[in-house]
Amino acid sequence: MGTTTLQELLALPGPERLELAMTLWQSLDAAEQDEALPVDAAFCAELEQRWARHQQNPENALDWEVVRQDLDLA
Repeated sequence: MGTTTLQELLALPGPERLELAMTLWQSLDAAEQDEALPVDAAFCAELEQRWARHQQNPENALDWEVVRQDLDLA
């Protein structure tokens, strides 16, 4: 395998750079990924609260299409 410089890699077309980035990311184990992208404790707590509320009242969930219409994304 030859030596490739960072400049050569950055010159690759977008889809090839993306594929390379994804391959590198997937080569990390779960602990390395968690360390690379730490999640704020307050954010985790908020997600846990929202999940608990959903589990208590799943009938209150909105369909994605309804949300898209409310946000004028439909």
